[in-house]
Amino acid sequence: MPITSHPSDRRRVVITGAGCLSCLADSSAGLHAALCAGRSGLKPIELFPTESIGCHQAGEIRPFDAQSYLPDRNLRPIDRTSRLLLVAAGQALVGSGWTAEAVVEREVGLVLGTTFCSVRTIAEFDRRALQLGPSHASPLDFANSVINAAAGQTAIWYGLRGLNSTISAGAASGLAAFGYAVDQIRGGRAAALLAGGVEELCFESFFGHYQAGRLCGSRGGKEADDGELPIPFDARRNGFALAEGAALVTLEDAAAAAERGAPVLGEVLGHGSGFDPLGTEESAVGAVARAVRLALEDAGLGAGDVDALSAGANGSVDGDPWEAKGVAAALGARAADLPVTAIKSMLGEALGASGALQVVALLGTFGDGVLPGIPGLERTDEGFPLPGARPAAQRVEVRRALATALSADGHAWAVVLGAAGQS
Repeated sequence: MPITSHPSDRRRVVITGAGCLSCLADSSAGLHAALCAGRSGLKPIELFPTESIGCHQAGEIRPFDAQSYLPDRNLRPIDRTSRLLLVAAGQALVGSGWTAEAVVEREVGLVLGTTFCSVRTIAEFDRRALQLGPSHASPLDFANSVINAAAGQTAIWYGLRGLNSTISAGAASGLAAFGYAVDQIRGGRAAALLAGGVEELCFESFFGHYQAGRLCGSRGGKEADDGELPIPFDARRNGFALAEGAALVTLEDAAAAAERGAPVLGEVLGHGSGFDPLGTEESAVGAVARAVRLALEDAGLGAGDVDALSAGANGSVDGDPWEAKGVAAALGARAADLPVTAIKSMLGEALGASGALQVVALLGTFGDGVLPGIPGLERTDEGFPLPGARPAAQRVEVRRALATALSADGHAWAVVLGAAGQS
């Protein structure tokens, strides 16, 4: 991913609005406040039975009545995944001052990250077709059975006529969507894009992760005698808690945003990616390190310019230390005292939505100077390279922050954010 011009010579990309829906809160301000207070959104699942499964908790959004957020509209053709996204998109548009009339006059697009979109809808459509015959498959389900269904439904709902893309890169999907959207704006192919991610909680994905031994209390590479311990970086961790959510921010060309008097919450300074093709520690650490180095290079910054880290660590036995080692390899001496948070300790692993939720939370940190902690963190593995991780919230001066993600399927991504006016 070579840089074609110095960061000072290209279009700046600013964040003008944010929206989110999570198991902790249904607004960006509410999310940041809950995280800084150390509240957990993990709870026993009610969406589907878990009696026959060894894991019982998740980051489930409840109660969730989409009609209360989206009144006077027909939601019948819209499944849970798209409903979650519609709420976040509406908040992001309103927060950035994009009215329905303005969206008609100027092109606004959407770049969405998701792992599955709606695997529940896909599974239900296939079940009916196989068990009862093709004539019994629901046409409404079919429309939602493609991975770009949520992005398409959201564009139709809000009249978004610009670029519409869906990116699937596991738990790195949300940050990957940011990277793609930023490049579109820098290249002059878009002036305003919603970017972020969405994922629903459903039995199909939950059971799949359980069978793979990734969920806390399943196998996770360790015995689960201590119960479900999805605590990022903690030596007792035994897997992650699955979650759902939606988060979007409005990205805009800085000059165009200033022209319409839009608020500026922050700026995307750089991004980078890497891939682990082997599933080994050396390969994964190298992928994360590459992503961080490229993100810093893209931003025109050095390791010493980073003031805080939002890690994508989720309680994975292997993934957490591999991500930490990759970040430390890229940051060198700066890693020794860098303030660190890992919000999946409270939100769970929301897959495609997770990176976007990390970004939304960092915008809150830019606003009040408080970085959420990692509740439950008691002791780390020997030689843990990020000692700035703390169980409680930290007061920090953050001008530039790094968000990272390492997916179980090998995707690594890093995004460098700047506070408003700090580029």
